[in-house]
Amino acid sequence: MIAKLTGLLDSVAADYLILDVNGVGYQVHASRRTLSRAGQAGDTISLLIDTHVREDAITLFGFSEAAEQEWFRLLYSVQGVGPKAALAILSVGEPDRLAFAIASGDATALRQADGVGPKLATRIVTELKDKVEKMGLTVAAPKGTSKATGVEAGGGIDHDAVSALVNLGYARSDAWQAVVHARKKSNDNSGLNDIIRLALKELAS
Repeated sequence: MIAKLTGLLDSVAADYLILDVNGVGYQVHASRRTLSRAGQAGDTISLLIDTHVREDAITLFGFSEAAEQEWFRLLYSVQGVGPKAALAILSVGEPDRLAFAIASGDATALRQADGVGPKLATRIVTELKDKVEKMGLTVAAPKGTSKATGVEAGGGIDHDAVSALVNLGYARSDAWQAVVHARKKSNDNSGLNDIIRLALKELAS
């Protein structure tokens, strides 16, 4: 089982690259994010590898960082999500952004990925929402807030702020992320308008 490859970049295609390892060319499928970081032909690169073995093929999937590989495995664990769909999702969102999208129930954000329809996006959010905290999302949160998201559990000012931002046209996952960062910059006496104001600054930056 191949777990990691280091070699010279031979070429990059739409959804894979060719990695030359001591004269052997490995076809490694990867997200657009990883492909964009691969560099130029002849550059030395290292990729973490997941090896998928079927009766008719051995397919390699490569990742530039451990967080992306962990998300690939998590997404692939959902019924109906194949490796190509998992890579497509990783191509439209970085790991932290995916965590906020799932934590906030933002299935629309996942539908931006090729091959992910409404039902599959909803299933992903439903099945993975409780697992987000285990993914290492460690945004600092004030007392009384969710450890995983930094947004108050069960309602409150933070959820009202998120709702206000969504009503202004922002995606729910972006609104959650902005409120989390706004909370970090606020104080215990901050009200709803203060949180919204700070969150809007985050969204505008």
